[in-house]
Amino acid sequence: MPATSSRVRVQSTINGDDHDFLVEPRQSLLETLRDVLNLTGAKEGCNDGNCGACSVIMDGRLVNACLVLGVEAQGATITTVEGLAQNGNLIPLQQAFLENAALQCGICTPGFLISAKALLDKESNPTEQRVRFWLSGNLCRCTGYDKIIRAVMDAAERAREAKT
Repeated sequence: MPATSSRVRVQSTINGDDHDFLVEPRQSLLETLRDVLNLTGAKEGCNDGNCGACSVIMDGRLVNACLVLGVEAQGATITTVEGLAQNGNLIPLQQAFLENAALQCGICTPGFLISAKALLDKESNPTEQRVRFWLSGNLCRCTGYDKIIRAVMDAAERAREAKT
């Protein structure tokens, strides 16, 4: 790695915690999360934005971390899959993935969870078509998609019931 002087200082809020770190100007957010901050939940699948395994929520928007530079995280608020659980407890979405057997090898699971979380943050009662649309940027080679779709629909229903 080049000398520290060629790195850029970045300050971000990641999973609710303030972080101050150094990145190379050409380093992706995915590399930054994994290699600098040791947040290894986001996976490198394709490294060109087609698989969704590296999905994170950045300033309320779903992004592929492989397509964002680490320096672009300056001042941003980022949620990774590590930030979903609350006080060590799974959120309903994570629980629904477990109960609906919506995961197998786990490579794609963080991206699906983050994409589904981004959807459910915006729409509390999505149709199956909306769920499929929001998850269309994520690829899975193990489970097929039906269990994942059912898990997201189940989580949305649980969240609505919890509000009543």
